[in-house]
Amino acid sequence: MKKTVPPVAQKAALHPRNRHRGGYDFAALVAACPPLAPFVRPTPAGTPSVDFASPAAVTQLNRALLLHHYGLRHWDIPAGFLCPPVPGRADYLHHLADLLASGNGGRIPRGRRVMLLDIGVGANCIYPIIGHHEYGWRFTGTDISPPSLRWAQQIVDMNPSLAGALRLRRQRQPAAIFDGIIGAAERFDATLCNPPFHASAQEALDSTRRKQVNLARATRHRRERTAGAEGHDETQYSLPSAPQAVAAAPNFGGRHNELWCPGGELAFVRHTVAESIACARQCLWFTTLVSKNTTLAPLYRAIEQAGARAVRTVPMGQGQKISRFVAWSFFDAAGQADWAARRWRD
Repeated sequence: MKKTVPPVAQKAALHPRNRHRGGYDFAALVAACPPLAPFVRPTPAGTPSVDFASPAAVTQLNRALLLHHYGLRHWDIPAGFLCPPVPGRADYLHHLADLLASGNGGRIPRGRRVMLLDIGVGANCIYPIIGHHEYGWRFTGTDISPPSLRWAQQIVDMNPSLAGALRLRRQRQPAAIFDGIIGAAERFDATLCNPPFHASAQEALDSTRRKQVNLARATRHRRERTAGAEGHDETQYSLPSAPQAVAAAPNFGGRHNELWCPGGELAFVRHTVAESIACARQCLWFTTLVSKNTTLAPLYRAIEQAGARAVRTVPMGQGQKISRFVAWSFFDAAGQADWAARRWRD
């Protein structure tokens, strides 16, 4: 079972199919979402940007991106809920499409035949919105939070483009991942998950504070370099207006189940692996984001002990932040090809 581990110091660009790879067209975004306009301001270099330390600015930017690029008429989230960076979430889906293509003769499976399971869909519905628009996939989204599910359903109801794209299920067992969610006759082509990264509320709060301080310090240093340098590097200063900068900023908001759980990220992903054994033949690929490099080795051991036949580590471009998702499957190469032939080909 081959493990592909990203180098510790790796920096990568956003996926080639990522719509946000070239930066933000703020004129087009404001036209699609006028409430973004008050938050857009020129940097000292003269390029438009927003204050990525402002939750309100980040929320309006997300709304503008989803309305302009992904065919939505309406998108919003209630105060205090997770507002994830759109470019980074899009990257996960594009790389996941490549993973599915690897067992399908290099062809990305598209359309309604492809069904994904979004663990912790949240109030924001980011993965189903992007995945359905880009590839026509359908999603089942789960969450333990009734308010999150109600808000997600409202997003679906208010956007005709999402009709038939997402069904929502409440996970009534807070400690469970797949148990009680995947029916005996159901099949999913992949699962995806943004796990709670922290082990406690205090750890989550401390992490957010550190990111806010670091973001403010980096912004101040860029301003100082710009003010004191002739012929400054405009591209370098303009980093806050580039999509990678969103991923480097804190994920503002987030309820406790979105940000932390007992044992943190490692405990959550280990439990995900343990539960995947019971539905091993019902899903082609199980995947999860992994934030911490220290999580990888024990996660690989858990996957190997579970009896998986394939495992991949997929690095993703997130600016200064190292990001990746880990995927495992209980199907070997022949089994993956057979799955593709039965589910995706005419």
